[in-house]
Amino acid sequence: MVMTFSGVLTGILLIPLISAILILLLPKDKKDEVRIIAAMATGIVLLLALGVFFGYSVDDANAANDNGQTYFAYEDHVQWIESIGVSWHLGVDGISAPMVLLTALAGFAGVLISWGIEDRTREFMAFFLLLVAGVLGVFMAVDLFVLFFFYELAIFPMYFLIVIWGWVKTREYAAMKLTLYILIGSVVALVGMLALYFKAGQATGVYSFDFVDLQAATKAGVFDEPFSAAWSAATTAKLWFPAIFIGFGVLAGVWPFHNWSPDGHVAAPTAVSMIHAGVLMKLGAFAALRVGVQLLPEGAKAHLPWIVFLTLINVVYGALIAMRQRDFKYVIGFSSVSHMGLVSMGFATMNLTGMTGAGLQMFSHGIMTALFFACVGMVYDRAHTRDIPSLGGFVQKLPWVAVAFIIGGFVSMGMPGLSGFVAEFPIFVGLWDGPNFAPAASWLTDTFNYYGLIALLAALGIIVTAAYVLRVVGQVFFGEFNRERFPDVPPITIYDKVALLLLVFWLVALGVYPRLMAPMVESGVKPIVSMLGG
Repeated sequence: MVMTFSGVLTGILLIPLISAILILLLPKDKKDEVRIIAAMATGIVLLLALGVFFGYSVDDANAANDNGQTYFAYEDHVQWIESIGVSWHLGVDGISAPMVLLTALAGFAGVLISWGIEDRTREFMAFFLLLVAGVLGVFMAVDLFVLFFFYELAIFPMYFLIVIWGWVKTREYAAMKLTLYILIGSVVALVGMLALYFKAGQATGVYSFDFVDLQAATKAGVFDEPFSAAWSAATTAKLWFPAIFIGFGVLAGVWPFHNWSPDGHVAAPTAVSMIHAGVLMKLGAFAALRVGVQLLPEGAKAHLPWIVFLTLINVVYGALIAMRQRDFKYVIGFSSVSHMGLVSMGFATMNLTGMTGAGLQMFSHGIMTALFFACVGMVYDRAHTRDIPSLGGFVQKLPWVAVAFIIGGFVSMGMPGLSGFVAEFPIFVGLWDGPNFAPAASWLTDTFNYYGLIALLAALGIIVTAAYVLRVVGQVFFGEFNRERFPDVPPITIYDKVALLLLVFWLVALGVYPRLMAPMVESGVKPIVSMLGG
């Protein structure tokens, strides 16, 4: 394979890493300089991410798809550890390019929101930049070794950001719970990836972690062969798909491995919650799609018809639990569980419409949740409570926050004209249509429209979502303002306003003009659907 090196993606990755090191070399009292470096680093990354996003050629991607190839733009590909088949291979396709932009937006907004942090500012910004770099690395990795390396790297700073700067009542418990859940899930996924590595190596003679090489093995039917002579009935794809999909799915909040997520959201400081819910959960969904569905399509066809039921529980259960919460952050935490269920549900449709919707939902939910947690953090910093019944009338004091939260709420409800509708409607259409291939005969598929029933039941989640969003908006921002309890509510800063405007813009822009992203995501989904028989 010809080695290429554009340098763009490597640059995007190195900027936050180098900036984190530079920040740690500064004296502790240089807080303003630390903030400026962090803002400049994430700002430059955002500009480069915008360049990658708008420079991505959908036509080139579709042309590659027609030739049976997966298109990666802005590739950086050089040999790294040749002896075990590891290469420094970065690239973006129609799915990962929006995710890189999402990370850059959330990272820059997170730095602005965290401008007022005074406690160990230097260390906070360094860990935050390290977290951003880890997330970016996963979305840009084409080599599975590199993907897993950055996947683990993203967990490391998350632990310290929560345990040091998190909510004092639950931070230690939440940080430990989050770390253990994700590490256990990642170990399970790693075993699955190693199984693919050795199986492909034994069959082809080429031991490589490169996605392109492993995909060639997929097309050759290597993973559809029996995993071993002793297990002749179990193919590699069918045996290892659940381990890989659910192992990575733990980070995506797949039920019943979801309950680390709301606790982590609540305990984390505002900027970390924005990255945690807005971006980090997408790592699990993205890795499950890239490694699981795309490399093991026969395993996906065998297992996703029952995994889709788990995603239904995510959608409905998450919404119902959110409805019952008093803590402002817990509402958004369980809301994320519900909406991430829609992402996995879209993947489980195994058709172009549903999977395109899932890709759009990852971006829309990421921006929406980052906006939600930014708003919650601004209210909490001024009211010093997240108890919803104790709040009220904050639209008088924080009109910017109120408007931003209401727009985010409309997105969450899937209102037309906003990104939530553009993302969720295709998922439900895809569900109703069902997979492109004929599912294996069973009493479920032979008796009634199984996927259609899932769609109808999942719609209940949207109804409940509307209920808890309207409840929160009414109780927090409207009604009577308690001047005695909240005598001094300072306005939000200019940095806060810039962050809110940045996030709201993309929610509205994508809703008004879906072609801003939909064709790109579709071009990334097409090769996956093709391998699934669509």
